Amino acid sequence: MFGLFRENVRIALGSIRSQLLKTILTIFIISFGILALVGTLSGVDAMESVFGNDFDTMGSNTFNIQRYEFNIQRQGGGQREKINPIISYNDIRGFLDNYDFPLAQTSVSFRGTTTAEVKYESKKTDPEVQVYGANEHYLANTGSQIDLGRGLNFFDVQNNSKVAVIGSDFLKNLFTVENPIGKTINIRGSKFKVIGVLESKGSSFGNNQDLKVVVPIQVARGIYTAPNINYTISVKVDENSMIQAAQDEAIKVFRNVRSLKPIEKNNFGIQRSEDLINIIAEITGVLEVSAWVISIITILGSSIALMNIMLVTVAQRTREIGIRKAIGAKRSTISTQFFIESIVIGQFGCLLGVVFGVAAGYGIAKLFDVEFVVPWMAMFWAVVMSFLVALISGLYPAQKAARLDPIESLRYE
Repeated sequence: MFGLFRENVRIALGSIRSQLLKTILTIFIISFGILALVGTLSGVDAMESVFGNDFDTMGSNTFNIQRYEFNIQRQGGGQREKINPIISYNDIRGFLDNYDFPLAQTSVSFRGTTTAEVKYESKKTDPEVQVYGANEHYLANTGSQIDLGRGLNFFDVQNNSKVAVIGSDFLKNLFTVENPIGKTINIRGSKFKVIGVLESKGSSFGNNQDLKVVVPIQVARGIYTAPNINYTISVKVDENSMIQAAQDEAIKVFRNVRSLKPIEKNNFGIQRSEDLINIIAEITGVLEVSAWVISIITILGSSIALMNIMLVTVAQRTREIGIRKAIGAKRSTISTQFFIESIVIGQFGCLLGVVFGVAAGYGIAKLFDVEFVVPWMAMFWAVVMSFLVALISGLYPAQKAARLDPIESLRYE
């Protein structure tokens, strides 16, 4: 049995070599469908992994007050986009003075720059450091963990202390052999004592979260004095069941801070980590469906091409089929030969498509600086789909070959 199978595979490979151009085109058509499936799904898995990890660290019991909703879009029909005012310093002061929800802690922060140059003695970083001004709750509300030292506390913020918490990447450039705790760094001419180092959070879509410095908010305001700084308010509630009540109270307080009338709509946005996860899930769901649709359409086209090749093969090998039948070959033997030939071509296309798809997924992951996830499920379905396509495409040609009359086949020229 194994010997017959091996002989059929050998014959199939010989037939493929005799129709090399057509076979290669069919293989590439099949591989393109598999590429669309495996490549897209591997990219989607990578994005889901990164976003899932990032939002899990935020926690489902955290929400932000910010300038716009996450899903704001430009309106069509000639209507102008609604322009919300920035979250100003007076806004955050008014909110902190009036928001007092039980079991909730509020952080306020702003990003002073993304192009800071940090110096330590004779060393300095590239001008790509993010500097944040924040209060003592910022690290906890953003899911940041301390690896060395400590974070900002109430007295650091109230006393406007020149202290800083740095990202883990500073251990790779400024403090390669030294313990950074207690050392003094220089940012834009101001000196800060390092009190803590954050655990690594990696990069997401080119945004390096480990190359940042967090300093007390008033100290940061003294360094970065741009007139229209936009602040972020983040509220974390200890009990997840109270998140909606805390959010409703925050909206009421902030509307009062903004002096909005009851009939006026909010001129600010609320962002919850759960909302972001749902939006990302919808986007990735659309991408997955698109990948399946593209791959199925392409594979249907490839199945027609494969069937055409097999029919041509049957026509070209009519005399050979007649000889094999004349010397005792059964119908099942003839049909099996052409089935195997079709499956071999399909699996070549599958293998090529999986290689290209994994390479494309890896390229997408590297492009957006995210961790690559091997799409095992997509690869499994790629193998199944290519096998079914080969099976269906080879069915009619195999039956046609098996039903050929041996006498008429021997007369065929």
